[in-house]
Order: sequence, then structure tokens, then C-alpha cells
Amino acid sequence: MSITIYHNPACGTSRNTLAMIRASGQEPRVVEYLDAGWTPELLRRLSSAIGVPISDLIRDKGTPARELGLFEDAVSDEDIIAAMVRHPVIVNRPIVETAKGTRLCRPSERVFDLLDAPPPTFTKEDGEVVSPG
Repeated sequence: MSITIYHNPACGTSRNTLAMIRASGQEPRVVEYLDAGWTPELLRRLSSAIGVPISDLIRDKGTPARELGLFEDAVSDEDIIAAMVRHPVIVNRPIVETAKGTRLCRPSERVFDLLDAPPPTFTKEDGEVVSPG
């Protein structure tokens, strides 16, 4: 099964999600989106595949999203997408795509449903033990 993770290595949730994928025996395609950036088309596709409006992919903490007015009622999807392209950190992470679907994996154990053979248990960086189901 092909797996892609849109990853920020500075994010603990993203690191845990990547480690869970690898613990399942899969090696994903890792897209470090802070370096690779986003395209409007990719953002629209991911939003659609997840089944959420683009505004649901905005990350507030540690980003300029609030200062850019992205939480205002009148902001358009196109304005949000343009800001995400200019400031890749605005996109919440990690986003994982597999043959089973696409989702924002916050918390990281949301990735279990996307894996063919998730690990029976996984210990996160902070010591929390999680398992599928």
C-alpha cells in the first residue's frame, strides 16, 4: 500500500504518526511540506479527500493565521489557500494519504485506521501507550 505523509519533523504529533506508520512495516513517502511548500490544487484535493472545508486545515498555534485574519467569517477559501501557499506552516499536520483514505492525524493514533497492519500497541514520545480501536 502506498502511503504519503505531509510531515513537519519539528512536530511531536507528526513524528509519532510517522513512527506509527513505520511500526506497521510500511515506509511512507515523506513530504516535508515546510520545504516543499503547497500548491492550491494539492490543498483543495487534500481538503476534499478528508471531507472538510479548507478552513478546518488551518493551524493556529505557532502560525501567522490569526494575524492574517484567517479566522474571520468573511475570509474566502481562496484567501486561506493563498495564505497557506505563502506560509506553509499554516496547514495543520500531519496529513496522511493511503488507499484507505486521507485524514488529518491529530491525534497521531488516527493513522491506525489508514494502515493495513497497524502495530498492536505504540508508545508515543511522551510515554503514552496507544493501540488501534
